[in-house]
Amino acid sequence: MLVEKLAQLKDIFAQMERALIAYSGGIDSTLVAKIAFDVLGDRALAVTAVSPSLLPEDLEDARIQAAEIGIAHEEVETQEMANPNYTSNPVNRCYFCKSELHDTLKPLALAKGYPYVVDGVNADDLKDYRPGIQAAKERGARSPLAEVGITKFEVRQLAKELDLPWWDKPAQPCLSSRFPYGEEITVGKLQRVGRAERYLRQLGLKNLRVRSDGDTARIELPAEEIQEFVVNTDLPALVAVFQEFGFVYATLDLEGFRSGKLNQVLQPELLGGKVD
Repeated sequence: MLVEKLAQLKDIFAQMERALIAYSGGIDSTLVAKIAFDVLGDRALAVTAVSPSLLPEDLEDARIQAAEIGIAHEEVETQEMANPNYTSNPVNRCYFCKSELHDTLKPLALAKGYPYVVDGVNADDLKDYRPGIQAAKERGARSPLAEVGITKFEVRQLAKELDLPWWDKPAQPCLSSRFPYGEEITVGKLQRVGRAERYLRQLGLKNLRVRSDGDTARIELPAEEIQEFVVNTDLPALVAVFQEFGFVYATLDLEGFRSGKLNQVLQPELLGGKVD
């Protein structure tokens, strides 16, 4: 079944002839970039959007991965932070983020002779509340993974079979996803969260989030890692470091890490993806 889906993906790119990939460096868009390059070679281009919501180390990862794949890679700056519809952090914030992204990528693609812009949206994303998907569709972007019905689990399976060393890389959505809806997003707040997550990774933690709620940092770790973290971490030192970053309080979420947790405040019809 997965072999058939891979063949369908390759056929999609073969029909495109030239394609620009919206490439964040996450495993989804990295897989798309890999397959696009395998099929199109120098007729495929990966483009990474650079903004304050992207961690510098994630940008560096994207560069390294693109170089290893062999695909041509460019970077463009996006200006979503200049849009109050984005910085006010409404429940459809991602719509304005993806609008800015594809309003930047589409003319770039046309100017460089790429008739298609493709992204890394997978079949599971269609089941979640992802208002950014609508913005991409409105601008003509295609999502080959979703078109073929490839799930997140299958993305990792394919990446592993294609010998991508990042097949099990933890998901790393943009830093703006760390704020509860309605809390204004600023460059300073994004940097504060970024520094906090970088500090925790330097302690050896990998799959984590630092949720920012006003002056409070709420650390999310996988539930099975919480006890070891509490026992082996110098908690007073951690609190002091977080306060240096600008937080007043540092807390630990006892439920544990769960992707998209901030969406639990939304109405069920939103979570089902039925409302833009």
